[in-house]
Amino acid sequence: MVVKAKRFPQPGETILGGSFFMFPGGKGANQAVAAARLGGDVTFIFKAGNDIFGARAFDNFRKENINIVYAGIDEHTASGIAVITVNEHGENEIVVASGANEKLSDHDLNNANIAFEAADILLLQLEIPMHTVNHAVNKAAALNKKIILNPAPALAINNSTLSKLFLITPNETEAEILTGIKVQDEVTAAAAANALLGGGVQNVIITLGPKGAYFKNNAENFLATAPVVAAVDTTAAGDVFNGAIAVALAENKTWKDAIDFACKAAAISVTRMGAQSSAPNRDEL
Repeated sequence: MVVKAKRFPQPGETILGGSFFMFPGGKGANQAVAAARLGGDVTFIFKAGNDIFGARAFDNFRKENINIVYAGIDEHTASGIAVITVNEHGENEIVVASGANEKLSDHDLNNANIAFEAADILLLQLEIPMHTVNHAVNKAAALNKKIILNPAPALAINNSTLSKLFLITPNETEAEILTGIKVQDEVTAAAAANALLGGGVQNVIITLGPKGAYFKNNAENFLATAPVVAAVDTTAAGDVFNGAIAVALAENKTWKDAIDFACKAAAISVTRMGAQSSAPNRDEL
């Protein structure tokens, strides 16, 4: 649920906002829709509440041609929601009530063994329980699948999980939380990436908003620039980037081409209001 305002309120302050919008969202959902619109063959494993938000989510994923056969409904918990304020510069502040997302369990993943076996790539974020993330990583690693983790919202990640990741994709803030290194430029991005590589990750992309994205592994490193656009709403830009990078890597694009592809997708998304609604189709890229 999104309110546009000239500025963010201070603690204890009430301000009058402008337009109100309600969009389908959630990091995993945004990533699934972005990947599907860009040509990915997507299976989405999630849990929603038995309420109007859950019903809308199921309908929306069907319209996007996303496989939701392994999705579940929790009868006792509300669907996850996010309250978002967007200022006149297109920046956002978000508070999430996780709801049924917190109920996604190891058992739910075990019921989706066929999906794990069929997939080329497992894409994860951290709006589900960490023990469920770890279980998903272990399942995919046992099948030698490529695992991409978008560590958002940022939480502590143990080295056992890090060492199984093909790719991790923090933004500047998340990279600082994970490594203790404040990312301000290419030099500090490299230092943060080195810290993550030291934890066992094979590849690191640190997304830098309008400055693009920094890539590093043990063989190469570079800064990919982002297209210059007029930002309207940055909500879900990172999710679109991650959905796009998953599709690009599934198509065996080079790192440079894959990151350029994802930067273009994210750039288009910030020119539009909303989360899933802002994700571009393939022909737009």
